[in-house]
Amino acid sequence: MRLDDHPILPVERGKNLRFTFQGKELVAHEGETITAALYAAGIRVFGHHPKDGAPQGLFCANGQCAQCMVIADGVPVKGCMELVRAGMAVEPVEGLPELPVPSRSPDLGEVETIEVPVLVIGGGPAGMSAALELGRRGVKTLLVDDKHRLGGKLVLQTHRFFGSTDAVYAGTRGTDIARRLEGELSGQPSVEVWLNSTVLAVYSDRVVGVLKENRRYVQVVPQALLVAAGARERSLAFPGNTLPGVYGAGAFQTLVNRDLVKAADRLFIVGGGNVGLIAGYHALQAGIEVVGLCEALPRCGGYKVHRDKLARLGVPIYTSHTVLSARGDRHVESVTIGRIDESFQVIPGTERSFACDTVLIAVGLDPVDEFYQAACNYGLPAFAAGDAQEIAEASAAMFSGKIAGRKVARALEAEDKEIPVEWERMAEVLKSPPGERVDRRPPETEHGVVPVIHCTEEIPCNPCATVCPQALIHIEGEDIRRVPEFLGDSSDRGCLGCEQCVVICPGLAITLVDYRQDKNFPTVTMAYELAGETIAPGDRMTGVDVEGDELGEVEVTDVRTIPKNDRTVLLKLRAPKALAKALAGVRMQGPWASAPLPEAAEPITDAQIVCRCERVTAREIRDLIRRGYRDMNEIKAVTRAGMGACGGKTCSTLIKRLFREEGFAEDEVTPFVQRPLFVEVPLALFAGAHTEEADDA
Repeated sequence: MRLDDHPILPVERGKNLRFTFQGKELVAHEGETITAALYAAGIRVFGHHPKDGAPQGLFCANGQCAQCMVIADGVPVKGCMELVRAGMAVEPVEGLPELPVPSRSPDLGEVETIEVPVLVIGGGPAGMSAALELGRRGVKTLLVDDKHRLGGKLVLQTHRFFGSTDAVYAGTRGTDIARRLEGELSGQPSVEVWLNSTVLAVYSDRVVGVLKENRRYVQVVPQALLVAAGARERSLAFPGNTLPGVYGAGAFQTLVNRDLVKAADRLFIVGGGNVGLIAGYHALQAGIEVVGLCEALPRCGGYKVHRDKLARLGVPIYTSHTVLSARGDRHVESVTIGRIDESFQVIPGTERSFACDTVLIAVGLDPVDEFYQAACNYGLPAFAAGDAQEIAEASAAMFSGKIAGRKVARALEAEDKEIPVEWERMAEVLKSPPGERVDRRPPETEHGVVPVIHCTEEIPCNPCATVCPQALIHIEGEDIRRVPEFLGDSSDRGCLGCEQCVVICPGLAITLVDYRQDKNFPTVTMAYELAGETIAPGDRMTGVDVEGDELGEVEVTDVRTIPKNDRTVLLKLRAPKALAKALAGVRMQGPWASAPLPEAAEPITDAQIVCRCERVTAREIRDLIRRGYRDMNEIKAVTRAGMGACGGKTCSTLIKRLFREEGFAEDEVTPFVQRPLFVEVPLALFAGAHTEEADDA
């Protein structure tokens, strides 16, 4: 089903388009992908694998795999990348699809070749920032992105960004940053943008092949290449890992925040990094129950403020736990987790199962850097930015793109200034992991209005310190990773109660305690970004502390939704004086949503799938490793692992992990040889055919 409203995102849809799936008429909206339209109609199985009949569904929603392949008007396409057209006939892939019989030879034409000073691959935060730097210097630049709009992962982020307000728009929502960068880019006449265009390969003659608008093949000859293609999500091998409903957190965010589709009713998250934690929060914003989150390490690796937001809203977080299996007939119906010891071995008797229809895998990212590596191998001047250079937050990607753009300009002699030392320093700060956690005591002040800062971990973030009109929130020194402090009685200035710090805090980690009307029952103001109409004055709610532990009952006295707060709702709660400073949130999800099933599901004996495209199991690959195989290409030849449509993008990391588990270091293993083409494409296009003609070839 589609979302009718969202607390942050505007619900705007194009005109209705009618298409069919298996002969049944469905309705999509203009600009909607096949995958989004099918999910909105409740369809999660897109076909069955020819090897074992396993149901196939969505996994990455980013064009990096082929799990969502369908037959559209007789042509195999990736449903997550193909937009619905009026009258389109979509069919599932059942077994090996039959190739269309050509009705005539295609009309072949000349392949266009263009020369540009700079080609930028990727229109996300890094690519747009780099193109802006080049555009401001008048460098003719071509930016190519395979999506139908710019922004990359920015368009999926409803939360306000961390980092520096001056350097990377900290305190502004990711979706708004995407629109801002896109607007600035449109004002650069030297920058040309190709959307719905896929870079296929970098060749040895330093030519880059591009499928322009997914219709015709163009050869681009750049003087310099800047790769900002982002990252692909890592997979995880466990029984049931390829069931429809098991997919990447980024795919979930794409469906919910870009396509405005309610992609689940009940979900479970595997992975406690920022991606998994943020995806859980996005689910709650979309009205989806989050059954729980498990993390193999003793504590979540993402920002603690992200973890705390979930815990305060009632989501259980199981650290030192791992996923054991997903179960279901045609799609996910339950998930089983278990506690692990210091050696990451499951402790018998700790297994628990939960009813859910979706399992999100958020266990890390791999850089999409194959274009960069190929360019370096062939002597094409190349630069990388964002996740293609180093996996980090989107704020870091923006700044690394800015630096990369300046470096490219210098290489082309369009810029004669050195990269400022403070830029390099800021880049290191923005991509730094969480630092020390500090013990924080609430301010002693119990009069007037008192801001209580609930973040206790060093992360790069300064919006609260920059927005306070009284300069009462302070970060010591120049390092924005330090925890902010309220100056309190040490200052001769008092808090005005303007609420700006509460609104702008990316972690929703600041509350205001107002003693002016009633010192014994002060008013606590906090940010709230779920559906505002679910709470009304007079409601009595369960107040919780920063960790999500119950404090007691509090009364809602006001719900403020004013334009200047930029879609952040402010709750005002009447709380006993003894609880007021500890009060950090209200519980929204009851314990029934996350209760485990009465009994843990029996272990599944089916082996884990490592290669999704060819349905190759971990057992098959382990057997070959133990027989002496050390070359992944030999394993490919024997098992077909890595030979599928995705070109080994998903399984290569898992196979390397199997080698590590068997005791072999990375330098003892020969990796896959990359294909000349990094993305699948009809061969007729290389001879100058357009896609309509190539489809008949």
